[in-house]
Amino acid sequence: MVMITSLQKAEKFEVEKYTPPTDIRSLSHTHVPYTGSPQKHPLDPSQILLVPDPYNEIGPYLEFNKSDITYVEKLANMVNMAGETVSMARLWVKKGSIAVHSVPFQVRSL
Repeated sequence: MVMITSLQKAEKFEVEKYTPPTDIRSLSHTHVPYTGSPQKHPLDPSQILLVPDPYNEIGPYLEFNKSDITYVEKLANMVNMAGETVSMARLWVKKGSIAVHSVPFQVRSL
């Protein structure tokens, strides 16, 4: 049995609440949707990581400036066979924004 002696301050979720647009269909003219698990950037608090397939250990991830995200839709959580859950979201990012698409790979000899 674990005893809690003091409360710890909870960290604020890395995606702050965005006000919904009046017409979500109009977003497709000025924004591009990206879906994945939002994660806190390890070095830059003005950036956010989005992992499209969070259960793939060597899968790609995307990096966006928080200021380029206009709207966030919370999606259903993903659950793996072990019962672990991951929060999923759809980020609407302004067209023309600069982002990073990182694809890890294993180095092998030819």
